Amino acid sequence: MKFMPPRFVAGTVFLRSIYVAAAIVAGSPASAQSPADRAIEVIIQPASIKNLTTNIEALGTLKANESISLTSNVTKKITKINFEDGQRVNQGQVLVEMTSREESALLEEARFNTDEAKKQLDRVRALVKRGAASESLLDQRVREYEAARARYNATESRLKDLVLLAPFSGVVGLREFSVGALVSPGDQITTLNDDSKMKLDFTVPSIYLRSLSVGLPIVARSRDLGDKTFEGEVYSIDNQIDEVTRAIKVRALLDNKAHELKQGMLMRVDLHAGARHAILISESALMPLGSNNFVFLVVKDGEGFIVERKQIQIGERLAGAVEVKSGLADGDKVITHGLQKVRAGVRVKILAEEEPVSNHLGEATHLSDLLPKQKQ
Repeated sequence: MKFMPPRFVAGTVFLRSIYVAAAIVAGSPASAQSPADRAIEVIIQPASIKNLTTNIEALGTLKANESISLTSNVTKKITKINFEDGQRVNQGQVLVEMTSREESALLEEARFNTDEAKKQLDRVRALVKRGAASESLLDQRVREYEAARARYNATESRLKDLVLLAPFSGVVGLREFSVGALVSPGDQITTLNDDSKMKLDFTVPSIYLRSLSVGLPIVARSRDLGDKTFEGEVYSIDNQIDEVTRAIKVRALLDNKAHELKQGMLMRVDLHAGARHAILISESALMPLGSNNFVFLVVKDGEGFIVERKQIQIGERLAGAVEVKSGLADGDKVITHGLQKVRAGVRVKILAEEEPVSNHLGEATHLSDLLPKQKQ
């Protein structure tokens, strides 16, 4: 029999005692935990369907429904101005005259010659019917009448160029010339704007192109008018996208019966586009991984709840929420709190269930408000 040193025997007895104690502790009832006791505590939220619109903000510039610069076609002196600064005028109203007695006399002469040529033509035509005049004489009188009428039309046309009419109803601007001033072709005498309706032109990023359509309602406001709101709708959409800004120009019409809106005014535009039914979840449930996005679903089985990881495709991001285009169905339970500990396949214990996003979109959520009272 081999003799063992006393110190070695004592150490062996000590180690055996530790193993026995550990075995007793491991086998005790207190150390046995059920699957529910080992489950990770989480808070969930059901995915919900909401009527969603894409809110687009833009800056736009106002233009009158119709706008012209009143100019002369000839070099003449202004003989009469029939409007005041800022006056409202009607279509066809005479605004500026550059006529003289000479032009009026020439027109009167041309009218007289035309009338006389018409009388001679009618006389010869009657004689030809009775056989008292030749056909050649009739042809001569026809040529004389046509020439006289052409001279009259030319004189009348030149005279019309000396009288500037309002092509549409509207408001004139400031006049730049006075009576007696010599104006040349292209000189701006004043402006005329039809401001019964206003065109609002603004640009929208091309990513929203599918959400745009004619007739969409807009709300516009301007600091120049104390942020007063004006409602209108999209009237037209441009046929091309800007190659530099990657944006498309949109035009809306605003009613301006009170004539408050002015051409050139800068306005802030709110456009509500792309109305649709969308599934929404809280942004806190989103688990991005590279270019992909995932959520953890809670699925019930025979022993409780287990976690399932699901890839989703997201759309528009809102205040504290995100649109889910695919991957989730209405009512699916997603984990919003406790994500740091969960993994696919683990068991979880539900502490509380948040309200759907559609009921408190944009509101702050406090964890203490979600936990049951006995857990606080």
